[in-house]
Amino acid sequence: MRFSANLGFLWADRPLPDAIRAAKAAGFDAVECHWPYAHDPLDVKAALDETGLEMLGLNTSRGDVAAGENGLAALPDREAEARAAIDQALDYAQIIGAGAVHVMAGFASGESAHKTFVANLRYATTQAAENGITILIEPLNHYDAKGYFLSTTAKAVAIIEEVKAPNLRLMFDCYHVQLMEGDLTNRLSRLLPVIGHIQFASVPDRGTPDHGEVSYEHIFSHIDSLRWARPIGAEYKPKIETDLTLDWMAQFR
Repeated sequence: MRFSANLGFLWADRPLPDAIRAAKAAGFDAVECHWPYAHDPLDVKAALDETGLEMLGLNTSRGDVAAGENGLAALPDREAEARAAIDQALDYAQIIGAGAVHVMAGFASGESAHKTFVANLRYATTQAAENGITILIEPLNHYDAKGYFLSTTAKAVAIIEEVKAPNLRLMFDCYHVQLMEGDLTNRLSRLLPVIGHIQFASVPDRGTPDHGEVSYEHIFSHIDSLRWARPIGAEYKPKIETDLTLDWMAQFR
């Protein structure tokens, strides 16, 4: 298996360029992040070039975090802000060489939200295609993100089929999917044609993958059997210093 360090959680106490260097020193094959916008993209690009690591992806802005927002793309009457966030993410991704942008839907519901999300995804995929960037959408569980517009893989796949863009794909986070739907092995097999990235963490505590209700020894073996070639994302929350939580990596390689 090849692993990507999600620097939204791992080494989150360090500036992003330093976190990239830490991921390289720890033996990760790639990196990914959440919201890198506080860091000069040229500094991030320099750290990526120095280490030889690829930045797999990043997220669009959450919006007004103080007001509890968690994405903008499905919020009716916020299209201008949502598209500005998409443009910002695509510009940043192009500078640092990231291959994917996760467009965050936000807290919304109903037909108007659905139409808004689809329209914004059509905009995002069109803009992203110019630079060969993949747009990802990710179902989030309702325990951590109650009221988030996108919560199941079925809904995500239906939207992907509606948008009909070849560069729109599913971010399959084993942690979120297990909490909402379970049946990870069969879902991974069935959804493989539309999956653009895979992430993982233990369930239910979102810690390292060597404990909890999901057997990642089984899941990783299954992913390998599907001939998945890209690094999969370690998006767990360390309870102690990140460097002291990495025993699982040697175990599962």
